[in-house]
Amino acid sequence: MTVRVVVIISADAEWRAVRPLFPNAEIQTSPYGEFFLAALNLQPVTIFHGGWGKISAAASAQYVADNFHPDIIVNLGTCGGFEGRVERGEIILVERTLVYDIIEQMEDPDEVIAYYATDLDLGWLPSPEPHPVRRGLLLSGDRDILPDDIPTLIEKYDAFAADWESASIAWVARKNGLRCLILRGVSDLVGAGGGEAYGDVSLFHERTKEIMARLIRQLPDWLPGIE
Repeated sequence: MTVRVVVIISADAEWRAVRPLFPNAEIQTSPYGEFFLAALNLQPVTIFHGGWGKISAAASAQYVADNFHPDIIVNLGTCGGFEGRVERGEIILVERTLVYDIIEQMEDPDEVIAYYATDLDLGWLPSPEPHPVRRGLLLSGDRDILPDDIPTLIEKYDAFAADWESASIAWVARKNGLRCLILRGVSDLVGAGGGEAYGDVSLFHERTKEIMARLIRQLPDWLPGIE
């Protein structure tokens, strides 16, 4: 059985970090960006640039579902961590996603948040886990983490990290009945004094290269159980 795996890489910086890892790839294009077929430990994998933010993430995930008919959608990327709650460079194995920047003022806001929350089925993963990870919730919003929001996000959701796309990809995968694996590395920390990469995008780019290379290298070890 050949497992159809599509790896969605969201942010432009993440894609720029991944593309050079496959110098001989035959590049094709979609409405959302480039994609190519690669072999990771003899496993054929389509690597697809989905685009940054919730809109591109949802649209490109549905495009992948409709056109590639995968057995699993994998999202590899980076995220920002809450200072004191997670370590820089730590890899998060996402068990649940939640969109935290929805503001509902007419009805119950908790019901709206719950509607776009997704619990990921990870029972098929190898045991023990092949690489050190931290399991847990990853928040998503169309914004970088605001320091003033962190205490509320910790109190309300027991959160420790956030990104821009994971919740959209997980939600679309669930709607299509597809398995979804999300692994995100903490590229930078945000605390009361601000974010260490805010105003220093070169720092983010450098750490993104390191994280994406590690995630691509480790990905084959996560996939055997999908069969």
